[in-house]
Amino acid sequence: MPVQPVRHISVSIARPIEDVYGFLAEPQNFPKWAEGLGHGFKHIEGMTWSAQTPMGPMRILFSEPNRYGVLDHAVIPDKGEPMHNPMRAVANGDGSEVVFTLLRRPEMNDDEFARDADTISSDLRRLKALLEG
Repeated sequence: MPVQPVRHISVSIARPIEDVYGFLAEPQNFPKWAEGLGHGFKHIEGMTWSAQTPMGPMRILFSEPNRYGVLDHAVIPDKGEPMHNPMRAVANGDGSEVVFTLLRRPEMNDDEFARDADTISSDLRRLKALLEG
């Protein structure tokens, strides 16, 4: 597969990295801000959850908590390829920066890619409001 287009979407949050990463490292917190990921989260086992996503029911595999700010998660359909979502939280002065890397899937057209980027941007703004509120 050839290299696909990518968008790095980020938000600055006026909270210490320990607070931001601590909140994001808990999968049960995702429904509080990540509407684009879906709803109806249910824990399966370990770091695997199920959710009703905009593309139907799927499993979501979250990365284990770590000291590097890695918050990657994979959205896994019953049939088809998993969708890997790289995400990081890094210190930014006294606050934090959360960066989501949107990888364009080969079957996506320009409008779908732009819609996904808009959804992620909205979700990150919601995260910022939640954590700064």
